[in-house]
Amino acid sequence: MAPIVRTEVADLEREPIPVAAEAPAIEPAQWWRSAVIYQVYIRSFADGDGDGLGDIAGVRSRLGHLAALGVDALWINPWYPSPMADAGYDVVDYRAVAPEFGTLTEAEALVEDAHRHGLRVILDIVPNHTSDRHPWFQEALATGPGSAARRRYLFRPGQGPEGDRPPNDWRSVFGGPAWTRVAEPDGSPGEWYLHLFAPQQPDLNWEHPQVRSDFEQTLRFWFDRGVDGFRIDVATALVKQDGLPDLGLDAEELLAPPDRQDHPHWDRDEVHDIYRSWRAIADSYTEPRVFVAEAWLDRPDRLARYVRPDELHTAFNFDFLRAPWRAADLRAAVDRSTTHLGTVGAPATWVLSNHDVARHVSRYGRPQSHRPVHSLAEIGTEPVDPALGRRRARAAALLMLSLPGGAYVYQGEELGLEEVEDLPEEVLQDPVWHRSGHRDRGRDGCRVPLPWEGDAPPFGFSPATAAKRPWLPQPDGWRRLTAAAQTGDTGSTLELYRSALRIRRAHPALGDGGMRWLPAPEGVLLIARDPGFVCAVNLSADDFALPAHETSLLASGPLRGQLLPPDTAAWLAT
Repeated sequence: MAPIVRTEVADLEREPIPVAAEAPAIEPAQWWRSAVIYQVYIRSFADGDGDGLGDIAGVRSRLGHLAALGVDALWINPWYPSPMADAGYDVVDYRAVAPEFGTLTEAEALVEDAHRHGLRVILDIVPNHTSDRHPWFQEALATGPGSAARRRYLFRPGQGPEGDRPPNDWRSVFGGPAWTRVAEPDGSPGEWYLHLFAPQQPDLNWEHPQVRSDFEQTLRFWFDRGVDGFRIDVATALVKQDGLPDLGLDAEELLAPPDRQDHPHWDRDEVHDIYRSWRAIADSYTEPRVFVAEAWLDRPDRLARYVRPDELHTAFNFDFLRAPWRAADLRAAVDRSTTHLGTVGAPATWVLSNHDVARHVSRYGRPQSHRPVHSLAEIGTEPVDPALGRRRARAAALLMLSLPGGAYVYQGEELGLEEVEDLPEEVLQDPVWHRSGHRDRGRDGCRVPLPWEGDAPPFGFSPATAAKRPWLPQPDGWRRLTAAAQTGDTGSTLELYRSALRIRRAHPALGDGGMRWLPAPEGVLLIARDPGFVCAVNLSADDFALPAHETSLLASGPLRGQLLPPDTAAWLAT
């Protein structure tokens, strides 16, 4: 095999890429096994009407960016009517669109536009809880204890002679107790209702047949309008143990796996019956619809249960996301996932960031430990090195996109955006900030509106004639990271993603399938995929001599001859 012939990222466009003339054929019903899906956090993606908030018109105006990027689908965070106590995850009406985002007609047009661009559309569904403004909950408050309306939720009498203590010791993952007491219709102190998240998000009772049938109607409502699938929020939480027993000492943490087996409200076995019924609905369509589970579990064998052939199609790989930038930890996460998911014939779905975690540029730009993390609160007060974080993030992108299965790209990840850690306190909106007594700044730092073009905020996020500023302020330094500034710059993160996704779609070795590890020194990962592909990732402190290969397809940073520098990845044709 010939030695490496190119050493600079800037040379990529001039190098022939030895790939198949056409993308490998994938059965339409199986597109999700290899898909790269782009997450649209709609409030922060693009503002079409100038009110400072992202909307459907903004998404439609930027579909060309997603098509040029090379992704297969977009997942849109909730766009339903909501008081926004938790950024739309407190839903009032699951079969409508919030006026601030647009109309149902515009939503249907977006689906059609996306399909014309060759993009599928996945929506978010929030089945664990509704908004406290939902008509069902308002009816429950008005009708009082023992009513049929209250049985759709989890109302219970309080403990103690006066009923003034919560029914059990469960904690909200946003901080504080998981129970709130209501005033009864006559004004007297009354029952308590369960909310594993904010008080404005009462948990539904999934033992109630009307709850089940109503969500099945919601699935069909959107599927009939061309939506290609759903991401299921808090997929592990729907079913609670009979009797709602105390947990004892338990510190619920946002987006952390359950701390014990047989947990009374996380990952109950009974939840799988719900997803079997949902899968039957999805499979009833001529082109079957798909599901991806948000399931924070630290046992891959438990995660595999959600993606058995008669249940959900995929699940986010949070084990991989939470792994530090250490070769052994990342390799272990990959092995655990591929091994256990393989037992049920499901593909892995890799992810590095999303709207609930600190952006990985900022996570990787700090000293790495063996402890899995996803938030800045977990990382501590160590200062961030954005250049280091961005270098590692670029390498992580090539690692993720070389792995078998599918992947998700969080908006702005393709621009190399970092977490905005200095947002003024007065603009913070995340309930984590408020429920933690202003100790945890929450998730707003990863939700700052995207920079599209220009030299000053709002960087094209809103029209030039916009009457309002973006709902969260953008850093002035993002002028260097706008999509326009990076387009055509072969050393930019945006062009790296475009090149990687172009190669991934065309190369017969990439996407769904198998992989094997090649021998490598400590701190280096070598992944082989057939036919003729190797991904090399150097997480050590020293240069690594690349293995024999025909040519280099892509590198996350400049190579030094045949040496791969630290915190750099390369794709090789063998």
